[in-house]
Amino acid sequence: MNLIELQRALRQLRLGGIATVLETRLRQAQSETMAPIDLISCLISDELSRRSERLLDRRRKQAEFRDAHKTLDQFDFNFNPKMNRSLVFDLATCAFIGKREDALFLGPGGTGKSHLAQAIGQAAIQQNYRVMYRETHVLLDNLAEAVAEGTRKQFMESVASVPLLIIDDFGMRKLPHTAAEDLLEIIMRRYERASTLLTSNRPVEDWGKLLGDVAAVTAMLDRLLHHGHVLKCGPRSWRTKLAAATAAEGH
Repeated sequence: MNLIELQRALRQLRLGGIATVLETRLRQAQSETMAPIDLISCLISDELSRRSERLLDRRRKQAEFRDAHKTLDQFDFNFNPKMNRSLVFDLATCAFIGKREDALFLGPGGTGKSHLAQAIGQAAIQQNYRVMYRETHVLLDNLAEAVAEGTRKQFMESVASVPLLIIDDFGMRKLPHTAAEDLLEIIMRRYERASTLLTSNRPVEDWGKLLGDVAAVTAMLDRLLHHGHVLKCGPRSWRTKLAAATAAEGH
């Protein structure tokens, strides 16, 4: 069996990582007079690395982040120095996901809630957790579509079972009249079974009025806060700062 035939056979065996680097590793083995076991070890490490990276890429796509490039490295904690950065880094360890705890990020628009939520989602994926990211109105639209298609049960099971569900921008848009009961059902299904991270630009006192169902909101908050971590973001807004800078440049 020559090199091309060997590579083809490796791909048939779903060992594409080995097939891709085989020629390079064989040359390395000849150059360095590697022992056979060392060559095999290198090839297997190459395969495992490729599989791991492909899994992470697949989970990033499945998460459907709005801004897939957001990480903690890019976040300027000095802009709002009173933010509890220790809590942010504690959440980024993802220990809260292992404990099936929840998190609420509250504060005015433009204060970094979505950035931090997605950065923590990225950290969770790095630690082999599945993540689902949805803006609140998109999550409810997805649910409405599932109802129309007769797949509501399957959709709710997928939402209920993902280890980290990020519900972003709660309070940013007008929501359907069923929003309170739908969100309550999602939170109840996930309570003490999986972790939910919810961001909102509205104080929790306004949620009852926002959804038009104080009882449902009270029940939802009881569960979110029972094992919940609350991060207050702000008060300074990145968007306001950027808008001011742009206006100044225009003069």
